[in-house]
Amino acid sequence: MFDLLGPPPPFHAVAIDYPDGAQVAAHAHREAQFLYAAQGLMRVLTAGGAWTIPPTRAVWIPPGVEHTLFMSGEVRMRTLFIAGGPLPGAPDGCCVLAVTPLMRELVLRAIHLQRHEADDAQARLVRTLALDELTRLTRMPLYLPMPEDRRLRAICTALLRAPDDDRTLEDWGLEVGASPRTLARLFARELGLSFQAWRQQLRLTEALPRLHAGQSVQAVATALGYGSARAFSAMFQRLLGEAPRAYLGRAETALSAGW
Repeated sequence: MFDLLGPPPPFHAVAIDYPDGAQVAAHAHREAQFLYAAQGLMRVLTAGGAWTIPPTRAVWIPPGVEHTLFMSGEVRMRTLFIAGGPLPGAPDGCCVLAVTPLMRELVLRAIHLQRHEADDAQARLVRTLALDELTRLTRMPLYLPMPEDRRLRAICTALLRAPDDDRTLEDWGLEVGASPRTLARLFARELGLSFQAWRQQLRLTEALPRLHAGQSVQAVATALGYGSARAFSAMFQRLLGEAPRAYLGRAETALSAGW
């Protein structure tokens, strides 16, 4: 939790809009970054893996982490750069965060105050509350780690190309020349996930841009290898806490609020 009684570390708020397909080349910041997708979808790629950031979500990027950004759809990026060293209560590494309505409004207010050079007292209050709220946000499973082992990388790369591939770990063992037990152990050791969990997260990260592009839940479920829209929706709700239609409705509400 952030110390509300101490002086808040300095940050500055930035609003940038990008066209569909835009890319920001690999770079790093001295400050920590709270990167928010108010509209559209962003993908963040680092040496450790990939994060998908749909509307109503943000990614936390610690200082010094090199990252590349890819835009899907017209993106309205709203971000906070937080200086002054580690933020107490903030995540240690990159992660996706669920943005609360309060956090969304605080980021918007910080951008407005900075543009209009508001008085220091008001800006400090907004900064203090924003940083406290940031440390309370829920982490979301929208991270897709990539392995170093050549056998796992062959499997993961093939699934990235065809996320609907339903082959079992036994099938993949025959493909890459390793036993299912060895592959399962490597998945747990290198990625911290089972093979099934990794594939599930891949399908989730692939589902989001398709849903935001207007594809139906049934079409997305079929494209990603689910037998029914109900099975896909159950996976989506288990990982993101709400059904696809409810999630998309909330994203549209955030957009119509002026972001």
